[in-house]
Amino acid sequence: MGMFVLFVTLIIEFGLAIYCVATKQIHSKLRSWIRIAIFSTFVLLTLSSVIVWNFSWVLLAILLFILAVIGTVSLIRNKANTKTYRRSRIIGKAMLMTLALVIALVPALIFPQYTLPTITGQYEVATATYTYTDENRIEEFTDTGENRFVNVQFWYPNNADGTYPLLVFSHGAYGIMESNTSTYTELASHGYVVVSIDHPYHSFYTVSDDGTTTLVNTEYMQEISKSNTAGNYTPEEAYELIQKWMRLRTDDMNFVMDTILYRSENDKAPIYQLIDTSKIGVFGHSMGGAASVWVGKERHDVSAVVNIDAPLFSELHYNKEINNFEASGDVYTTPLLNIYSDDVWVQLDTISTYAANKTIDMNSTESYTVHFEGAKHLSLTDLPLFSPVVATILQGGKAPIDTYYCIETQNELILKFFNYKLKGSGRFEFKGTY
Repeated sequence: MGMFVLFVTLIIEFGLAIYCVATKQIHSKLRSWIRIAIFSTFVLLTLSSVIVWNFSWVLLAILLFILAVIGTVSLIRNKANTKTYRRSRIIGKAMLMTLALVIALVPALIFPQYTLPTITGQYEVATATYTYTDENRIEEFTDTGENRFVNVQFWYPNNADGTYPLLVFSHGAYGIMESNTSTYTELASHGYVVVSIDHPYHSFYTVSDDGTTTLVNTEYMQEISKSNTAGNYTPEEAYELIQKWMRLRTDDMNFVMDTILYRSENDKAPIYQLIDTSKIGVFGHSMGGAASVWVGKERHDVSAVVNIDAPLFSELHYNKEINNFEASGDVYTTPLLNIYSDDVWVQLDTISTYAANKTIDMNSTESYTVHFEGAKHLSLTDLPLFSPVVATILQGGKAPIDTYYCIETQNELILKFFNYKLKGSGRFEFKGTY
């Protein structure tokens, strides 16, 4: 939609400039009426939801409003045009207007309007956000002595009876809790209560109940960036960083789960009364997937785990004798579904932080592995829908796989897996490669 709006407005602008040059007149009144008409059309398209209003349209709306006001004032004053026609002035104004329109439409081009992936469940989905404060932990990223807080968002069946399994999601290295919204919505529509966690200072940004915004910690971002480039850390240093990151992530997940379990017994809020506390699954993307596998190993009340494109840090040891990583060889007893993109698939046979990913298939009592051929790391999130440009930049190129096919197929697999393990529904049938 952003590209279409830019194309139409530029045609109008250049058409007006060509007309002025051809007739050797400025046509101030015509220009004013066109400005008013464009703004009015933009408002009508927004009100009719042809243009879905969000932050990406703000700059354009401001520009069109200013131009419409100037045009209206000019028509009301109805002054005769005293400016002398000059072709250079007409062309110059057209070039300036083109620049202004491009700048105003940059957000809409970076964050384009898109259609949500197909939601197939019977339930309407509602959401709710909460800020939980952990009285047993002091925030390590600040020196204020305040307790650590964790922001969460629920996706749950609306106006539904009964109780439903709880699914807990953890985002990637510096992602956000909305990173896989299409997945949460699909799961909730089929009768799950899904809670996604924002890990403060690990998430790109998070907003608390009181409106406070907390940004990602720059030192943590530098650690992640350096760890993704060979030679910046020794294996031992990298292992120590992994332990630090995982300790914070798993502590957050355990705190959120324990808080929800406590409130389901002691809080009469409807959302907590929807939860079947005997059926819990955890899942996550990238670092969040690693944390989910870790939590699934340690907690006996977790019945299923989905790892989306993550190294299995909980199954990894640092061997001082060889100065490198190796698989622990422990038996993993919680049912596990691994979903991989090409970016991770090619690393599974390397002696790296992915050294344990293949051995878990031999050391697990029940595990399944799926590979999305042509997918990149962020293809397994909603980012390629929300911002194809940002996704392409962050993952070093556009993924060959169709975006909707990848997300909708992944959502279907995750739903089938949780249905099988938490609801005892059917069999988990899947292909190794999609």
